[in-house]
Amino acid sequence: MSKRESLVTRKTKETSIELNFVLDGEGKSTIETGIPFLEHMLTLFARHGFFDLAIKAKGDLEVDGHHTVEDLGLCLGEALRQALGEKEGIARYGSVILPMDDALVLVAIDLSGRPWLALDFPLTVEKVGSFDTELVAEFLSAFSNSGRFNLHVKKLTGQNNHHLIEALFKGLGRALSEACALHPRVKGIPSTKEVLD
Repeated sequence: MSKRESLVTRKTKETSIELNFVLDGEGKSTIETGIPFLEHMLTLFARHGFFDLAIKAKGDLEVDGHHTVEDLGLCLGEALRQALGEKEGIARYGSVILPMDDALVLVAIDLSGRPWLALDFPLTVEKVGSFDTELVAEFLSAFSNSGRFNLHVKKLTGQNNHHLIEALFKGLGRALSEACALHPRVKGIPSTKEVLD
């Protein structure tokens, strides 16, 4: 099977993004977005999902981080779809309940080809450092819509918002890695419809 990787570029009046994504990687990342907290979260996502991820992004951060975060989600979703190709032989489903100190977060994924985000993830502060916490939902929505997958995220317990978001991104990496994995018993497309689109 050919190497599962992709290169996505996006240029608008608001952002300029180049993203390289390798599904079967080693967890290496080089990420430049101008948003340090997001860079930290995406580094965790790559490391715990064993993805190789390289991002160079410039956005209108003088306005706020919204356009950059949303467009990064769109680009990562497109990169995932390209890297998966026809999805032959994949496990399709992945889930994890991931602890991070006081935080416990559930992440479940179905690479169904049907985008859906079910987010039950209340946060109690507007910012972690300089990062607007409402942008977590924007990133996940853009990622699942562009990647065309079903994503459920649920906060089970926890008070520290940094820990909660960190558990989410680590869990996102682990669950996605499980769903993308090539399963030795899966022949062809893992669907009775014989298509995941």
